[in-house]
Amino acid sequence: MSTNALSTSAAIGFGGVVQEYLWNWENQQLRVVYETLGKGSPLLLLPSFSSVSTRLEVGELAKLLAPNFQVVAIDWPGFGESSRPSLNYRPEIYQQFLEDFVKAVFNTSITVVAAGHAASYVLQLAVKQAVFSKIVLLAPTWRGPLPTMGASQQIAGIVRGLVRSPILGQALYKLNTTQSFLSFMYRRHVFTDVAKITPSFIEKKWQTTQQPGARFASAAFVTGNLDAVREQSDFLELVKSLTVPLMVVIGESSPPKSREEMNALVALSGVKSVVISGSLGLHEEYPAVVLEAVQNFLLSS
Repeated sequence: MSTNALSTSAAIGFGGVVQEYLWNWENQQLRVVYETLGKGSPLLLLPSFSSVSTRLEVGELAKLLAPNFQVVAIDWPGFGESSRPSLNYRPEIYQQFLEDFVKAVFNTSITVVAAGHAASYVLQLAVKQAVFSKIVLLAPTWRGPLPTMGASQQIAGIVRGLVRSPILGQALYKLNTTQSFLSFMYRRHVFTDVAKITPSFIEKKWQTTQQPGARFASAAFVTGNLDAVREQSDFLELVKSLTVPLMVVIGESSPPKSREEMNALVALSGVKSVVISGSLGLHEEYPAVVLEAVQNFLLSS
């Protein structure tokens, strides 16, 4: 699988050096945008998967980490400013991408800080290869929104097929990415301080959802097609198999089902954990609180 990394300055980021990594998947080249900020030991910062996923959601946290680390934050394939082709987005794509990206960009074991649904992919790679020296998971999840709500794989598959269809799919996607709907979702389980959910904030999120091809990876995430594991037991087994230090940050206002999953994770032997303000978007809403919670863990030898 041929890979390459090229510099670019066309993207709008959070003040770092913006580059692109050209990655081939099944004979199709994808442009993956990533941003590097700071000096020090390398740290990979992974945003969560969502309809509004972008490296900018971890931008403030990246700036806070930059005095002690060389922080690399990515836009996942299919999200943010990266290529958004009409692939059948599934775990194999992101498993292979993460493995290839880490191998191409870093030449030593690295610290990784991953939000939300990125958790399973980080854990799988950590168990497979000794590429990470420490892992921090921020509000980790492993199951997409529709399966969490109780939808069967069959129902989720039908919804995914509808959203992928040319005309009806675009219409359905637009209905589920209106600014009012995005605001509702943020208020419901992403942010806890409604004063931060301003019209300009939602406008930027909405712009992210309106990029050409945005509905394909988004539909895959929402319907559970990016779930790298299918059972809680498999997720917990990954953690039990780790040989590197792990810390988990939980938002005290996390949705009940998600909180149950996180509680099961931190109950495992050897897992460090902390509960702070926030919900599933705690890394974006409270970056300074997150830094304070994880800094000693990250800097300890």
